[in-house]
Amino acid sequence: MSNVVIIKKMKEIDEMKIYYQSFLSDKAPSGSIFTAKTPTCTITAYKSGKVLFQGNGSTEESAKWNQNSQITSSQKESFNQGNLPENIRHLSVIGSDEVGTGDYFGPITVVAAYVKKEQIPLLKELGVKDSKDLNDEKIISIAKQIKDIVPYSLLTLHNEKYNMLQKSGMSQGKMKALLHNKAIGHVLNKIAPELPEAILIDQFAKEEVYYQYLKNEKNVVKKNVFFSTKAEGIHLAVAAASILARYAFVSRFDQLSKEAGFTITKGAGPKVDENAARLIHEKGIDVLPAFTKLHFANTEKAKQIYMKKYQK
Repeated sequence: MSNVVIIKKMKEIDEMKIYYQSFLSDKAPSGSIFTAKTPTCTITAYKSGKVLFQGNGSTEESAKWNQNSQITSSQKESFNQGNLPENIRHLSVIGSDEVGTGDYFGPITVVAAYVKKEQIPLLKELGVKDSKDLNDEKIISIAKQIKDIVPYSLLTLHNEKYNMLQKSGMSQGKMKALLHNKAIGHVLNKIAPELPEAILIDQFAKEEVYYQYLKNEKNVVKKNVFFSTKAEGIHLAVAAASILARYAFVSRFDQLSKEAGFTITKGAGPKVDENAARLIHEKGIDVLPAFTKLHFANTEKAKQIYMKKYQK
């Protein structure tokens, strides 16, 4: 099992607790502030300031928080943040980001977007920033404005294909690498012969692992490619990509709610388990592969709720 430990201040740990609110566990070890269990890992924050990530998704999950933090795990990932061009914020950049990897319902959406340096003031004026700081209504509004301004490529990995790939043994990390590389390639083709001054990927795996995932691909983009966690705050190209990816995710999520006949919940918390149990009751268990990421723990929890609540 992979383990990562990072050091955070109490204020940051409080922010983490709010972020993981829907995943909080009633059981927490002595000396801890909270324990949260996501579909891919368990997070435990201690009064000492240490935050322990355990599980297959520990590297990716800790990457959301490890910027400017001390990583103490012997299995730590050396994320590539130190070699970014000093002036990258002011360059013409292709940014790439994904949405939906931690949601039980809905697809994974990946977007690569090209923002010229001359467009940065306009995008700021339109409100482009990290999509995590925007509600769905604002994301939809901004996305509709920028989709005709910046060249971009959207790739959607629907649940049926996701489950097929996962069942075949492909990790979520490899799926994301394939999607990012393909989306970036599409944008490069769109803007050719123009070339970006840099390509920035919101990092979910260390650089060598990312390229290992792509070792069997014919067209792998490597020139001027940089990786960083929290990349939405580094260049607006990644923020724009994040907003467009979120817009596509929300749109598909709304469609799934219509198909379900009720409003389904984002994330992977207890409400999601209830939604899935209701879906099994009303539509049958065979519809789950079209709606969900089956390997998440929510599937078994939903089955248990279904048996208790609907099979009396």
